[in-house]
Parts: sequence; C-alpha cells; structure tokens
Amino acid sequence: MNIKRLIAQFGYLYSTELGINVKTKNEKEIFKWFLASILFGKRISENIAIKTYREFEKAGILCPSEILKAGWDKLVQVLDAGGYVRYDFSTATKLLEISKDLLDKYGENPLTKIHKIAKDKKELESTLQSFKGIGPVTANIFLRELRTVWKKVDPEPLPIVKKLARKYKIDLNKFNRKTEKFIRLEAALIRLRKKYKD
Repeated sequence: MNIKRLIAQFGYLYSTELGINVKTKNEKEIFKWFLASILFGKRISENIAIKTYREFEKAGILCPSEILKAGWDKLVQVLDAGGYVRYDFSTATKLLEISKDLLDKYGENPLTKIHKIAKDKKELESTLQSFKGIGPVTANIFLRELRTVWKKVDPEPLPIVKKLARKYKIDLNKFNRKTEKFIRLEAALIRLRKKYKD
C-alpha cells in the first residue's frame, strides 16, 4: 500500500470537507467540529451526517446558546431535513443536554476551557465522555482532528483504524501521531473502510 497515494486520495480531513477551520483554535470553529463529531458518531451514513451538518449551518445553529434557543422541535426539524430521521428525537435531546451542561459548568468558550483544565489527554477524554451521549467513538472523532491544535490531545486510533493498518501492512507506530500526516492517514483508512463497505 502506497501511503502517499492513500493519503492523497482519501486523506482529506472531515473538518476541512465541512469548511470548519479548527486550526484557528477559535471556540466557534471547535464547537462546529464538536457538533459535526456528534452527528458522525451515530451508526449513520457519512453522507447523511454531512447533509445534516449543512442543515445546522443553514439554520444558523452552530453554538450551544443557539442550540438552546432553537429548542427541541426546531432541532428535530433540522435533523429530519438532513435525513437524520432514525436518531432525530434522541439527538435533539442529547444536543440540548450537552449544550446546557457545557454552558452551566464551563461558561463561555466551554470546550477550550475543558482542554485548558484537563491535566492530561486521559482526563480530557474522560471529561468529554462524561457528557450524556458522548462515547469513546464520538470523543475519538472529535479529538483526532485536534491532534495538532490542542496540546493535550492524542487519542488512541480506533480499533478499525488499527485493523485496516494491519491489513495494508502500515505500521502506525512509525508515525508521529501529533502531525497532520497521521490525522490524514487515519481519515484515509476510515474512508477506505467505508468505500469497501459500500
């Protein structure tokens, strides 16, 4: 497997595809990526998650206060418009709870604050997973594209990434995980799995 070709073909970042620039370290951009990660985190097609994120964009619901202001009915409407119908009710409830918790516990710039307060990567991951509905997969999706943005970020690659790396004889240990190259390699392997699954 030619790693350079694999990255060139499939290794574009999901955040970049959505027009989200996490490299700015701006809370607004970080939260947009957090919202997208929640949508990607369900057992739902990538295309539906992307389409649904676009609906949130269209509706101007891209931060915790906007989510709370929108309310449950509006969130369900946005999720349905994106085709996220299988998980519309539960996701609307989850987004409201997470947004309320973020603002109540951390105030302004909550995600940036969570990173700042965390002692290390483990504490950062466990804090994120303490929010209702944020499991290891959603936390991983969110954190892996922040490897080069936040100092305390270095999630373990997902089991499927490790499995595909073994299949294609790619030694992940040879890479510096805190580089864009590694993030793009992870994205490429995930896309490769989707490609052959579809």
